[in-house]
Amino acid sequence: MTPTQGLFQTRQTIRLVATDLDGTLLLPNGTVSSRTHEALQRVQKSGMTVVLVSARPPRVLREIAQALDISGLAICCNGALVYDLDADTIVQHWPLSPTLARQLITILRNTFSDLMFACECGLEFACEPDFYRLSPIVEKKVIHIDDVLSFCNQPLTKLLALHSTYEVEDFHRHVSSLLGEEVIVTHSGASFLEISAAGVTKARALATLCEEHGITPDEVVAFGDMPNDLSMLNWAGYGVAVANAHPLVRASADAITRSNSEDGVAVFLEELLNQ
Repeated sequence: MTPTQGLFQTRQTIRLVATDLDGTLLLPNGTVSSRTHEALQRVQKSGMTVVLVSARPPRVLREIAQALDISGLAICCNGALVYDLDADTIVQHWPLSPTLARQLITILRNTFSDLMFACECGLEFACEPDFYRLSPIVEKKVIHIDDVLSFCNQPLTKLLALHSTYEVEDFHRHVSSLLGEEVIVTHSGASFLEISAAGVTKARALATLCEEHGITPDEVVAFGDMPNDLSMLNWAGYGVAVANAHPLVRASADAITRSNSEDGVAVFLEELLNQ
């Protein structure tokens, strides 16, 4: 029995496809394959909605959406905001307050040495010098700042923290334990942590979007690969991990498709459309 046959044993209609990008939909080099492009076009022509759900910010996600010929609403920054791809505007935003952001930075600096920060703020990205030098982020438009605290006079979409020596999994465990339930701490495969306001997840943003359009969880199939995708895969009626996914994601998924290098999302969608 194929993964999609299991899907159709539980329900007959899927109205929305939600997918992560890096490590899931995109090839390992960050590009879009022709097979994936074609599969998503078939999905849309069949009447289903495609929602891109990513840790990426709007300015980057918009370029990928254009390559995929996807329009409408997208979920960015791990669920901290909903973005209108057509209007280039933020529809909903759940940021960290300036006060909380300053408190978090102070706590982290008092606990860890060799820390560096960056932050997403709506449609802007600000970065300390060492973060820019050591992180894998390549940005065309960067606001260079000496100290991230100088940017905390406004709500922050998310705070990025990079440690010079900690492996990201270890760093994640320490920071999550230190900060507790005041915030959401996660990572999406890069070497830095992503810190958002309490309650901010891909699942909450997707649930809000679906509720506004009268779509239930059982009418959603979602794809992901990293711990920041877990909430979304668990919320959706059918959560699918790519074969290259983090062990926690594979263990919690309803099905596992091929890896992103093998167009796993496209393979699954083709089977779904051919049922």
